[in-house]
Amino acid sequence: MPMTFDAIVVGAGFAGLYALYRLRARGYTVCVLEAEAGIGGTWYRNRYPGARCDIESLQYSYSFSDEVQQAWTWTERYASQPEILRYIRYVADRFDLHRDIRLNARVTAATFDENRCRWAIETEAGPCYDAAFCIMATGCLSIPIVPEIPGLAAFAGDLYRTADWPHDGVDFSGRRVGIVGTGSSGIQTIPIVARAADRLTVFQRTANYVIPAHNRPLAPAEQAEWKRNYEARRAAARRTRNNALMEHNSRPGAGMTPAEREEIFEARWRLGGLTFSYGFPDQATDRRVNEAAADFVRRKIAGTVRDPETARKLMPRDHPVGSKRLCVDTGYFETFNRPNVRLVDLRDEPLLAVEPEGVRTERALYPLDALILATGFDAMTGALRRIDPKGRGGRSLSEKWNVRPSTLLGLAVAGFPNLFIVTGPGSPSVLSNMVTSAEQNVDWIADCLDYLRANGFAAIEARQEAEDAWFGEVAAASARTLLPEGDSWYVGANVPGKPRVYMPYLGGVPAYLDACGKAAADDYCAFALTPADAAAGEARAASEAV
Repeated sequence: MPMTFDAIVVGAGFAGLYALYRLRARGYTVCVLEAEAGIGGTWYRNRYPGARCDIESLQYSYSFSDEVQQAWTWTERYASQPEILRYIRYVADRFDLHRDIRLNARVTAATFDENRCRWAIETEAGPCYDAAFCIMATGCLSIPIVPEIPGLAAFAGDLYRTADWPHDGVDFSGRRVGIVGTGSSGIQTIPIVARAADRLTVFQRTANYVIPAHNRPLAPAEQAEWKRNYEARRAAARRTRNNALMEHNSRPGAGMTPAEREEIFEARWRLGGLTFSYGFPDQATDRRVNEAAADFVRRKIAGTVRDPETARKLMPRDHPVGSKRLCVDTGYFETFNRPNVRLVDLRDEPLLAVEPEGVRTERALYPLDALILATGFDAMTGALRRIDPKGRGGRSLSEKWNVRPSTLLGLAVAGFPNLFIVTGPGSPSVLSNMVTSAEQNVDWIADCLDYLRANGFAAIEARQEAEDAWFGEVAAASARTLLPEGDSWYVGANVPGKPRVYMPYLGGVPAYLDACGKAAADDYCAFALTPADAAAGEARAASEAV
């Protein structure tokens, strides 16, 4: 017999843990199913050297509990993976969440039973679960891509992936190491590995805009000031485009002189981090302003990397700033001044194959003892497509999203009753502070469940016309910017055959929260609601027919 709950939550990262906390507090029976052997989601799996958040730790944290905000002390401006994982475990311990989490419970199927208005959920380990509601907190960057490189399986050395790094670490001392990929994971890994390896060869597929983090220890006085004003800071963050305080500038760059823009770019560079994206409100919409930002970064590269040819290869020229995830680093460009580091630009010399001895390009064989793949993720839709929930009439979510990854508010999908997504495609998600955005999504879901319970409804699902309208809003918001021009995971360009759609909502967090609030205030008229008595009648009729 399946185990029965009001709600099943899939995933025990930031979003899934908060969903458990919030729904349990509202009186629902909840079980969290986690595929891994521990909680933490992204921060459990991604243990590669240098793994670190690119949102400041005082903001990349839960806001729902002021007790936690006051009790926890962060050590650095940008928290490392081990510290974030300790924080997640601390919160789970504090609120006794572990008792309702099943580890090593990878979900393999989720099927909606129309007669009973309930979800049947199967796991790889065998146990089955039955729930009225299924909440997918599967994460936006949780399915790593293994590139189709000829000969990869024949490599005689050690093969690693940044997305599932060995838990006990790796010693690269005295070894010849190669790394494929210079996105965020690669950029964080490269400086650390370079300090240990005898030789590090970086195989660059795309040059990226990389901004210094200027990471530093957090002074007690700075943390105390945040803790005195946490509530006001959180409220102010919700009024920003990305749910985070980053000293947003309100003066457009188009009306400034080049010297004035340069001064602001320089100030942002010194400040460090993703704040560089918010130098000007028109930086993502005005091509001249964006190109000025790009040129500024290229000049910084030229002034940092001593070898002119290496510097040239590291300069991005084929996409606007922000159209790929802006990377935040510590010593990335400086690493290429080390005598034991070499850069191979795969656009200049394409990769042909991995051989037992190393990596072969059109020009040379690079002998290696170890190879690291930092080749990205099937972002935003990958985890749900792998589970492939079946909705009304057995319709496959994966098949629906093969056409386009549309949702209503990033929260629900037409044809899939009582299935909710946290920070799904069509929400600000990866363009925002993911922790507080997840909280906001979960709060909306919890309020929705309360509404159904209070008003005698058994099921809720997005109306197709409302989903289509929201998809149009998301598309229109992205079309007003330069950001869809990059071949990024934001548009699915890194996954062969994936429909090219700019998946995150670019209208900003305030507009998004207004849309979510309006959907609830309008008594969920954008959704189809099934009364509990009608659902019970359908179940009886189905039972009698059998």
